[in-house]
Amino acid sequence: MPTKYLIEKFDFKSNSVLQGLAPKDLSFLQSKMIQRKYKKEQRIFVEGSLPTGIYYLKSGKIKKYKADRDGKEQIIYICNNGELLGYSALLSEEPFADSAAALEDSIVAFIPKNDFLQVLSQSPVLSNGLLKNLSHEFGVLVNSIATFAHRSVRERLALALLILKDKYRVKGKENKPVEINLSREDLSSLVGTAVETLVRLLHDFKDEGLIETEGRRIRILDVKRLVKVANFY
Repeated sequence: MPTKYLIEKFDFKSNSVLQGLAPKDLSFLQSKMIQRKYKKEQRIFVEGSLPTGIYYLKSGKIKKYKADRDGKEQIIYICNNGELLGYSALLSEEPFADSAAALEDSIVAFIPKNDFLQVLSQSPVLSNGLLKNLSHEFGVLVNSIATFAHRSVRERLALALLILKDKYRVKGKENKPVEINLSREDLSSLVGTAVETLVRLLHDFKDEGLIETEGRRIRILDVKRLVKVANFY
């Protein structure tokens, strides 16, 4: 399976929602955006709270996660530049089903509910884009559930590294090594395992020549072999 196709099965693609909007609609939404800066670990919204608008990630990375009663996190998804957050809860008129927080210093634009719904009511392009993306996100969540249910921790880690490689790719520097800069705690939360198990597996991957590490930074050395480890054929 080509790596690009594999990644698409786990990517929300919400960065495509605003593409193709009529210039006047896009300009209107941009004029209503309230730009905010978030420090690393600062929360954007909390599970159970009611949405008052949607969020557009201009720069940085955001984690969407669920937390248990003890505060232990399970990262569901990592948002990249250009992606939208919170629109499914707004459209369903329900509380947020998860929480979101900055993985690194980020800039997020908030679009108030009434302004977003105004454009939605008059733009077939936006409504069709949201419908298409929500359908795709359902498939992504199904793939994620199946991955956790049927794959080993080693396979899940290999898949997570491949997805993160795409997330941390710098535009215009495609030929240079991608550095995944993520704490071991967040990576273990994404993979769904203990930090100790994660560290041991990263050491194994390093010994096998799949990756190299420098502090918390991870560089993938052999994509093809990592795809085989992920067992997505």
